[in-house]
Amino acid sequence: MIIYGARPSPFVRKVVIFAHEKGLEHDVRPGGFGQGGDVFAQASPFGKMPALEDGDFLISDSSAIITYMDAIQPRPNLIPTEAKARARTIWYEEFGDTILQPAGMPMFFNRMVAPLLGVPQDLCAADRAESESLPPALDYLEKTLPDRGFMVEDRFTLADIAIVCPLINIGYCSGVLAEGRWPRIAQWIATMRTRPSIAAALAAEAKAIARMRAV
Repeated sequence: MIIYGARPSPFVRKVVIFAHEKGLEHDVRPGGFGQGGDVFAQASPFGKMPALEDGDFLISDSSAIITYMDAIQPRPNLIPTEAKARARTIWYEEFGDTILQPAGMPMFFNRMVAPLLGVPQDLCAADRAESESLPPALDYLEKTLPDRGFMVEDRFTLADIAIVCPLINIGYCSGVLAEGRWPRIAQWIATMRTRPSIAAALAAEAKAIARMRAV
C-alpha cells in the first residue's frame, strides 16, 4: 500500500495516522507539485493529495482513502457504529477538512510552503487568516472539546485525527495556540502529540518542516 503526497499536508498526515492505527503497512512517497509520476496522475487526476495505490486499486482524497482502509481493516474501530457517535465523528472530520484547515491554510502556505516553492508570499493574507478567519473556528473547538480528552465516545477515533492534523500545521507557522486564549485546545494538542501514531508521523515529517523553516 503506497500513500502519495507531501508528509506535512494535514490530509496526508490524516491518512498516515489512520493507516498506522489500523496496522496497515504502507509506504509514503512524494506526490503532487509535479511529483508522483504516472501512478499519482492516474490515482489523482486533479492533483489532489493524498492518493493511494493498493495493488491495482487507485484512489485519491483523504476521506475516500480512509473509507477504503476502514472497509478492508475494520479493527480497531476508528469510526463509531452507534448512530450519534458516528454522525459526530463524520461532522468533526468535515469540520477539520472544510472549516479548520481552510482557515489556517493561508498561514501555512504563505509562511512556509511558498518560500520553499519559490512563489510569492502573501503575508497579509496569512495575517488576516490568523486574526480573522481562524479565531471563530478555534472558539468553537475550545467550547466543544470534552473534558475527558477525546472528541467522541471517550476514546481515540477519526474525529481526533481529523481535528489535530490541521492544528499541527497551525502550530508550525503561528504562536497563536500558545498565547493562552485557547488553553483547552493547547492541552489537547499536547496530549494528542504523545500518541504513538501521531508522534511517528511528526517524526517522519520533521526534516521537511526543517527545510521549510530554513528557507
